[in-house]
Amino acid sequence: MSEYTAPLRDIEFLLNHVADSRFFNQQPAFIDYDPSLVSAVLAEAGKFASQVLAPLNHSGDIEGCRFHAGVVRTPQGWCEAYRQFCDNGWLSLALPEDNGGQGLPRFIAGAVHEMWLSANMSFVMFQTLTQGAVEILHAFASDDLKKLYLDKLVSGQWATCMSLTEPSAGSDLGSIRTLATKLTSELDDGRYLLKGQKIFISYGEHDLAENIAHLVLARTPDAPIGAKGLSLFVVSKYQLDESGNLAALNDLQCVSIEHKTGLHGSPTCSINYGEERGAIGHLIGAEHCGLQYMFVLMNEARLSTGQQGVAIAEAGFQRALRYATERVQGRDLISGAANVTIAQHPDVKRMLMSMHSQVFALRALSFQIAARLDLAQQGGEHSAAERRFIALMTPVFKAFATESGNHMAGTAVQVFGGMGVIEETGIAQLMRDVRVTTIYEGSTGIQANDLMLRKVVADNGFAINELIADIEADYTIFSVSSATVIETACNRAMLDSLKDSVCYLLSATKTEQLCAADSFLQLVGFSCTSWMMMRAYVAAINANSTDTAHLGNIKALCQFYFAHHTPKIQSLYHTVVNAQSGIGDYQLSC
Repeated sequence: MSEYTAPLRDIEFLLNHVADSRFFNQQPAFIDYDPSLVSAVLAEAGKFASQVLAPLNHSGDIEGCRFHAGVVRTPQGWCEAYRQFCDNGWLSLALPEDNGGQGLPRFIAGAVHEMWLSANMSFVMFQTLTQGAVEILHAFASDDLKKLYLDKLVSGQWATCMSLTEPSAGSDLGSIRTLATKLTSELDDGRYLLKGQKIFISYGEHDLAENIAHLVLARTPDAPIGAKGLSLFVVSKYQLDESGNLAALNDLQCVSIEHKTGLHGSPTCSINYGEERGAIGHLIGAEHCGLQYMFVLMNEARLSTGQQGVAIAEAGFQRALRYATERVQGRDLISGAANVTIAQHPDVKRMLMSMHSQVFALRALSFQIAARLDLAQQGGEHSAAERRFIALMTPVFKAFATESGNHMAGTAVQVFGGMGVIEETGIAQLMRDVRVTTIYEGSTGIQANDLMLRKVVADNGFAINELIADIEADYTIFSVSSATVIETACNRAMLDSLKDSVCYLLSATKTEQLCAADSFLQLVGFSCTSWMMMRAYVAAINANSTDTAHLGNIKALCQFYFAHHTPKIQSLYHTVVNAQSGIGDYQLSC
């Protein structure tokens, strides 16, 4: 079984030279930002990923989770790894210092998170849930709830889960039926009794932590219909006494876990709340504001899911590269040499470079989003623009990165040939694990509609035109670099296609917009990754480093991307403007 090695040189190059740190050092919170400390953190995280998490990945896939009488047992080694994960401070890396976290910038924590996902995606899915839950409680919960939950969640003593989906309410959260009835009491202490069923709840029950805080969307009896009537509650697996200590089990139960295509080590649970009197929960914030609050966690999860696509693609690339440089097969069609490694065949090298360049570009975009999230959270004159950028990029990155990850997992299988579908090589597991990423946290179509209607049309293209202005500013720098005339023209055509698409869609009918939504999202995705590769290319040319081989490889990856991926944008533009063709005439009944 091939192990994972953190791609530290690529990661550090992107963090130091490509991720957008404009105004970063001007922020008081990051004034002591130390690149040497970051290097040390990344190195230690890489060791943990390769030495602790990666060895559990395949065994966890084979063993899976066990369920009996409401209790879920995670695979062998999971509990010990969780204790190490928390004790070493990895869970609290970007969490608030006031509650025992380390408060590192998000774009540093994001780089570390990618390593964990590559090493063992099933295991580390709980980390994003904790990050989002802490942010929700920190921003919206009462002081009493903060005292009860925050320190224990940050330390990992307690875990959390996100309870949204119901049998009759998948993506349509407005159809949620779980009922929350206020407890009659002399004191208005925010306690409610919840009754309902939730499904597809990641880490809704497990043996990693002593308690689990369920963040549950439900509606009160007098709530307005639809999504505007939802409220958010924290429901502890165990009831808590006045001092916050664990008491009797709450009235909630895991009734089953799903038998899934992939991610076998991650328990996906069906949870019943209130089979008897009702599960005691505390209201977070105000009634009927639940979806607004939950979107903090949902957007966190969407960006993390995009990272899962990148991480699986990195793992697939590493295994494909190792296999291709060891597997001897065939004759070199150029030199005529016999019995060469398959990495010497031009088509195999093309596939390897395609994977590596896409991972590199997507990782750069991931770091760019995280860096600007850091800036947005600091406030100041630029924070509004940063928030618009993040809102625009969240559906793009979630959908584009996961679709790309699925495609690259298939490419890794292609490099392995017949061995790629043999479970022992580990490539089939990657393909199974990544498949669901395009579906959960909102499918690709949902992300495309969100981008089109809420992020482009709703503000008449303001945010996306800000993005185009950013790309255009960097294109000016790129065009005077050592890029060839063809590479410069290719990226100019990319910019023109992006501009023309936005112009067309803003004047199109709603039907035309929705028919074009998926293709437009892909177009924006390729435009943003091409933008990142422009930045990387210029940075590699100007970098003051003795590692000339690595810089040469980066330039080669950028050139490959401009030749093999950037031109897809023009094709996607033609699809966008003709997306409705044939749809109105197609008869579903035939």
